[in-house]
Order: sequence, then structure tokens, then C-alpha cells
Amino acid sequence: MNYGKSGTPKGGKREPRHAEHNAPGTSKKPFGQRPDKAELLARLKAAAEAAKKDA
Repeated sequence: MNYGKSGTPKGGKREPRHAEHNAPGTSKKPFGQRPDKAELLARLKAAAEAAKKDA
């Protein structure tokens, strides 16, 4: 018997093992839009400034 051919097939090399529960476009985030890069950079800069002030 060829034991290498039994069992479940291997997944893709670059595929995640599972789907995220809060991925854009799912029921928890139904509109599926990711925040734009400018908004993200503004949040990161604000967080860095707040960290500077606290330190």
C-alpha cells in the first residue's frame, strides 16, 4: 500500500492555515474595506508622539 497517497492533501505553500475571524468582508466586518494608508500613518504618528510625551 502506498501510504504517501493516503490522508488529506497538503495545502498550498503560502496559504494560511485558517481564515481570520475578523477579516475584511466577513460577517464581523461586513463592508470589507480596509483602512487607507494615510489613516494608518496618522494613527502611528499620533501613537509615537504620545509615547514620546509619556517617556
